Amino acid sequence: QVELVESGGGLVQAGGSLRLSCAALGFTFNSHVMSWFRQAPGKEREFVVAVTWSGKDPYYAESVKGRFTVSRDNAKNTMYLQMNSLKPEDTAVYYCAAGRRWTIVTADYELWGQGTQVTVSS
Repeated sequence: QVELVESGGGLVQAGGSLRLSCAALGFTFNSHVMSWFRQAPGKEREFVVAVTWSGKDPYYAESVKGRFTVSRDNAKNTMYLQMNSLKPEDTAVYYCAAGRRWTIVTADYELWGQGTQVTVSS
């Protein structure tokens, strides 16, 4: 079965940290671009960060640059998102996605996880 499974979300106070994980099952993880997106209530899904198969030179949205760090372990078929200095505006459902193209466009990604809720209290 081909799927992405996110975990690690939760409730944290502003200034705190969380680490999200995205486990890839049933496909060739190391041949895909992997990304994180998020969707806040009443808003469209937005790009957070993309990382190539090698894990080098990730591309971050300006809103998270310097606070979030993406990594991937191809041996474990898992991608991570370390989120530091969290702000209330980071509150959203976080989704991981897999695709063949280097892109920040939501529609270009072929496979999505079910999402994990991140809530940052002020």
